Amino acid sequence: MRLVILSGASGSGKTAIAESIRIGRLDFAEVLHFDSIGVPSPEVRQTWGPDGAWQRAMTLAWMERVAALRGKRHRVLFEGQMRLAFVREALLAAGIADACVILVDCDDAIRARRLITERRQPELANPEMLMWAKYLRWEANEAGHEVLDTSELPLERCVELVCARLTSA
Repeated sequence: MRLVILSGASGSGKTAIAESIRIGRLDFAEVLHFDSIGVPSPEVRQTWGPDGAWQRAMTLAWMERVAALRGKRHRVLFEGQMRLAFVREALLAAGIADACVILVDCDDAIRARRLITERRQPELANPEMLMWAKYLRWEANEAGHEVLDTSELPLERCVELVCARLTSA
C-alpha cells in the first residue's frame, strides 16, 4: 500500500487536492478525510484536555484504520488538519513505515482570500489560523517533510504532484 498524508491549515488546498483526485481519477486511490468523523465544538474538544489531545487521539485512530487497509488498496490518500508530530506518532503506532507526509501550504494572503471568498468561512481567516499555519510550517521544516506550496500552482498541477507521490515506490 502506498500512503500519502496531506496536512495543512484551513485554506491551504489539501481538501481541494484530495477531492479532485477522488472525483477526477476514479479508483486511483482510496481518499480519506480526517473531518469525516466530525469535528466537535471547541467546548467538547476542551473536555479532552489541552495540547490537542482530541486531535492526537483521532490521528492515532485514523492510522489504525488506514493500516487495516493494507492489502485491500494499492494507494491511500489521507488528508486532514493534524499536527505532524501526531501523524509521526500514529504512523509508528500503526506500524506504517513507508508513508509520504506532505504539508500543503500557501501564503497568508491567499489563505485569507480562499477562506473568505471561495469557502465563505471568514471566521477561519483569523490570527489563530495564521499562527497554526506558521506552526505547521515550522513543524514540517523541522521534520524534513515535503511542503507543497499551493499559492501560485494551479489545482491540476498540485493533483499531478500528489498523484506522482502516490505512484512512486
